[in-house]
Amino acid sequence: MKYLFCLSIAAFSTFCAIAKPLKHKELTFFKADNPNIKYVGRVDFDNPLAPRFWNPGVYVQAKFKGPSLEITVNDETLYGVTHNYLEIAIDNNPPIRIQTTGKTSRLLVASNLSSGSHTVTICKDTESGIGYIEFVGMKCEELLPLHQPKRKIEFIGDSITCGTSMDQSVVKCDKGYWYDQHNAYMSYGPSTARMLDAQWQISAVSGIGLIHSCCNLDITMPKVFDKVDLRADSIQWSFSKYTPDVVTICLGQNDGKQDSVAFCSAYVSFIKQIRAHYPNADIVCLNSPMGNVELTGMLKNYISGIEQYMHNSGDKKVSHFLFPGGYNNGCGSHPDMAQHQLIAEQLVGYLRGLENW
Repeated sequence: MKYLFCLSIAAFSTFCAIAKPLKHKELTFFKADNPNIKYVGRVDFDNPLAPRFWNPGVYVQAKFKGPSLEITVNDETLYGVTHNYLEIAIDNNPPIRIQTTGKTSRLLVASNLSSGSHTVTICKDTESGIGYIEFVGMKCEELLPLHQPKRKIEFIGDSITCGTSMDQSVVKCDKGYWYDQHNAYMSYGPSTARMLDAQWQISAVSGIGLIHSCCNLDITMPKVFDKVDLRADSIQWSFSKYTPDVVTICLGQNDGKQDSVAFCSAYVSFIKQIRAHYPNADIVCLNSPMGNVELTGMLKNYISGIEQYMHNSGDKKVSHFLFPGGYNNGCGSHPDMAQHQLIAEQLVGYLRGLENW
């Protein structure tokens, strides 16, 4: 744990410009309910001083002044041992992936910064099955108003969309714990959103399917889509808090081979469920990037038919994008980090044309 933390600090020191000695202001601790701290994703604000979130890709952003930044977070420490990973990005510099150190962690995430203002993004890399994070606050000289992108995208899916099994930069496949390779921030969804200057929200659970989930899960996406903690089917989510311009659906990998009537009927019903919450959004159906030849062929046929059905029913804002290949270089045949970037670039090309972005 200490090793990871030291790596983080060292890495930040390499890309942060070393300013000449200045007389800096006193550092102030800003609580989680400060209006200049912004939250994106499914967050439970029952306790405004410790907003709680489970889903991968939920992120906290702020614009601050000062040479350093310290954050305080609480970790559920599920099972007493599980520690979440966070991705920390300062300005446009490469992000740093760190892990919490206990039930409460005070993490120095930036130091020796240049003078002026900086923007920090703090993203939950690990998914809901690893437990929640509570954001307690941040310590710096000053918080400033933050401008957020107007564009919004929601990415619905399974482990691929979670960013599971993709990051081997610290822990290799089949080493450590199963969540050590999670990296939601660098997964295809958030990467796509950043390329398009958009906010993102990930609504995904590893193993989940449309009508059949793997790994002994007793949930499917249509059942839990209206929850804050999808994995536990818990806490009602208010869709008015985030209204996307685009919704992508990447499901089917865990369903496997399914009867066309059963699968397509459920898919159409799920699209209508989404449409009830987002009447003006473009809904884009995706095939599974890690599917084998048989599953890919099935999904391409089914998704094309579903799009045509929705058009015939009067919903012209449903379309599909099919990934041209299989992406299996990560752990457990998932896409690795490089392949997630490739998937994102391909999806960006499609969405630019669709939205004229």
